[in-house]
Amino acid sequence: MLWLKRNIPYPLLVALLAAPMLDAPSQPASAATATGTFQVTATVQATCLISANPLAFGTYTGTQTDATTTLAVTCTNTTPYTVGLDAGTATGATVTTRRMTGPASAFLNYALFSDSARTINWGNTVGTNTVAGTGSGAAQTLTVYGRVPAAQFVAPGAYVDTITATITF
Repeated sequence: MLWLKRNIPYPLLVALLAAPMLDAPSQPASAATATGTFQVTATVQATCLISANPLAFGTYTGTQTDATTTLAVTCTNTTPYTVGLDAGTATGATVTTRRMTGPASAFLNYALFSDSARTINWGNTVGTNTVAGTGSGAAQTLTVYGRVPAAQFVAPGAYVDTITATITF
């Protein structure tokens, strides 16, 4: 037998040391937890996007010709906006007398309106002849009503203009 310093036999020492563990009631292991919090922040800036579809009058034969197109406006929710249409790219064009340019620099006059009756000119002076709205966070459709007046007997051929739609918010 192996004896330790105080003359306690080794097997007895092991038994004495293990005895308290055998008699101890079994308890589940417990884990401690702690929590903390933090803030999450962001600043949403008012934002708007605008896209446009072509306006095609088709074949003009000297009679009044009407056509429509649409603009898609998407602004952050509750953001007020206005949409203006410029005079186009033709020399001498204004927002009240727009011009498409054709063969030999000939012009075909047309107009753009914000109402289906084609009585409210759509220009680009905020608060005067623009279209106002409030963003919803989803795309909103605005209709552009176009008209080529009758009795324009210009040179045959293709006529074109480019309008810039500007959203102010």
